[in-house]
Amino acid sequence: MKVPVHPSLDRIESRILIVRGHKVMLDTDLAELYGISTGRFNQQVRRNRDRFPGDFMFQLTNQEVEHLRSQIAISIGETREGGRGGRRYLPHAFTEHGAIMAATILNTPRATEVSVFVVRAFVRLREMVAANKELAKKLDELERRVSHHDEAITSIVKAIRELATPPEPKPKRRIGFISGD
Repeated sequence: MKVPVHPSLDRIESRILIVRGHKVMLDTDLAELYGISTGRFNQQVRRNRDRFPGDFMFQLTNQEVEHLRSQIAISIGETREGGRGGRRYLPHAFTEHGAIMAATILNTPRATEVSVFVVRAFVRLREMVAANKELAKKLDELERRVSHHDEAITSIVKAIRELATPPEPKPKRRIGFISGD
């Protein structure tokens, strides 16, 4: 599949997944974006393993692969146990820093160019998460204020109803002489 020279941020963002609480991209997606095969990509990563500590890259477990397949309905390829063809190894997940490091080890103009878009996609997602947290905080604050106002409004309405309700008439005293018989 031929990838455009300038991939859209939306296209890259759609490939960013959350695994083990980290935003990551899979080796297959990075390889495609950088314009090389997944095998070649992983070969370069293995040759430069010291540049990819655990917070830059990790290998998915069988359970995580199955979870991604079932939740997101994406094809990650078959593992060694899966039978013929496809992948022989479990996919690697790369954090934002790992994706940038991968571009540096590939050392191709395309990898350098695309890495800028990958970074922008991660940054945009981070900003969206921060904006959502800020929005949630403001909604909580508004809810607290409104609930306080609801109590005040209820007491005002009750007072107005009391004032608007005419008092019960007192029995009128009869005028004139009243006989007790």
